[in-house]
Amino acid sequence: MENRLEKLVERYKKAAERKQNWEPHWQECYEYAFPQRENVSFSSAQNDYGAKKNAHLFDGTAPDAVDQLASSLLAELTPSWAKWFGLRAGNELGDIEKEQISGLLEQTSDIMLQNFEHSNFAVEIHQCYLDLIIAGTACLMFEEAPLGEATAFHFYAVPLREIAIEESADGRIDTTFRRSQITLDGIRMRFPETEIPPEVLERSQEDRNFKFNLIEAVQPRNYAGGAMGYDYTAFILNEDNPGTESWILKEGIFETSPFINFRWLKAPGEIYGRSPVMKALPDIKTANKVVELILKNASISVTGIWQADDDGILNPSNIKLVPGAIIPKAVGSKGLTPLEAPGKFDISQLVLEDLRKRINHALLADRLAQVDSPSMTATEVLERSAEMARILGASFGRLQTELLTPLLKRAFHILRRRGDIRNFDLDGKIVDLQYKSPLALVQARKDVGNISEWINLVATLGEQGMSAVNFFEAAKWLGKTLSVPANLIVETKPEAADAGAV
Repeated sequence: MENRLEKLVERYKKAAERKQNWEPHWQECYEYAFPQRENVSFSSAQNDYGAKKNAHLFDGTAPDAVDQLASSLLAELTPSWAKWFGLRAGNELGDIEKEQISGLLEQTSDIMLQNFEHSNFAVEIHQCYLDLIIAGTACLMFEEAPLGEATAFHFYAVPLREIAIEESADGRIDTTFRRSQITLDGIRMRFPETEIPPEVLERSQEDRNFKFNLIEAVQPRNYAGGAMGYDYTAFILNEDNPGTESWILKEGIFETSPFINFRWLKAPGEIYGRSPVMKALPDIKTANKVVELILKNASISVTGIWQADDDGILNPSNIKLVPGAIIPKAVGSKGLTPLEAPGKFDISQLVLEDLRKRINHALLADRLAQVDSPSMTATEVLERSAEMARILGASFGRLQTELLTPLLKRAFHILRRRGDIRNFDLDGKIVDLQYKSPLALVQARKDVGNISEWINLVATLGEQGMSAVNFFEAAKWLGKTLSVPANLIVETKPEAADAGAV
């Protein structure tokens, strides 16, 4: 066991070392876009909670755009109190079988959604969206809540400073290390069965609030037939105490990983993602500096710089051009005289306006913002939805693979193991996931528009043209495409409908 722990510690240290190149970049992005969570280094985050961190910020364009984009992702991908996912029968089932299990699948998805709604999912996923937009990588910890609570789910948005990840050969993030700090009382509460070494007890007696470095490692169990579950190892890393060795707190197996890591976009060969804030960072820093200079110039304009007669000799090195300064000048002289430019105009506002437009464009604030018009036609709604799908299409595909699918599969496995739902496999063949978020239904609305337009055109051809339309199948297709509840859709055609053209 000691040899295995040594290998695991060495693996964690290498993963943490690879992350160090990203930390200065993340630090700068958080500093200008979300200073409340700017400490991305584990060591620098200690004793820093509650401190004022935005004293150097003069322009709020980037923080406001980041907040708008995070809210848009929450509303478009995982809207609160809305059914943004479902279960559907797979392609291997016939029409009769699909009709038989449709009610069961609808009931199962309702139970899953109810557990999401009664948990802290909306709060924590919004924080993850902020991390995703700023740093390009986010981590959501999905734990099972204790029995007796109103929900089976509990979530925690893990800060980037606490995690180190590894990528598999196929590009999936399958290994996660989380570093946190825990006291002896916390160890006894979370790991009551562990045997605490004597040196640890002695160290805690000296300082009861002493915090140990807790490492939680989750990695896939690889066999000849493929990955089957995940190994979980929790151990204390005593790198700060040379006389104390690392020791394992708990080992176990997860059916699905409790750490869900997802990225905005990824460059080839890199593990961590890249974000919209990284792309807009030059403009964000420039706009912040321009506003700072404008405010300094405004303060000078308000308070002025004054001159007073002085019989001494002028020393330019002692002159400070600050608001309210009094600059001495020789009696009868003109004093310090500025060089007049041939033309006078202020370009700072023009530059600032252009910078803010580029920041809002890079962070999608100008295209995903709320519409000012209180009423929009159906065509305008469709076109706006299509524009949103085009903008977020690539990112949505990655988020569906790295966030939504692992999230829903873990929720399904937790409820199935607890006995809250029926025991069947979510394999995509018999039962498959269905995404019903507003962004996922954009293409569906476009397809419905095409079918509706076709039926209207066929109606102009008269009775013979309408005979080419199978209204029963069309009604079923429209219902499924628009995510109508399964119990409202009849899979088999009633015998009475066989007569006549349909």
